[in-house]
Amino acid sequence: MRHRSSHFAHVFSGDGYSSGYYSYMWSEVMDADAFRAFQEAGDVFDETTAAKLKEFIYSAGGSRDPAELYVEFRGKMPEIDALLEGRGLKDVA
Repeated sequence: MRHRSSHFAHVFSGDGYSSGYYSYMWSEVMDADAFRAFQEAGDVFDETTAAKLKEFIYSAGGSRDPAELYVEFRGKMPEIDALLEGRGLKDVA
């Protein structure tokens, strides 16, 4: 690891920063899981997957519950596996 745990003390020093940091981490989970949809399609430029991403994520705005929209795009809720694999913290099956 590049940093000692004391370098992250600010994360736990108050409610505001820790909740913001959590949202950053959760967005990374969603990013990795969404990219996995393209990998599973066999093409990172898959037009069908891209159209679903545009319709249910980029263009949907606040029209519906974000969890519902993500499930419409991906077929399931986001999972942490893709992020862990991308960071080398989980074996790729």
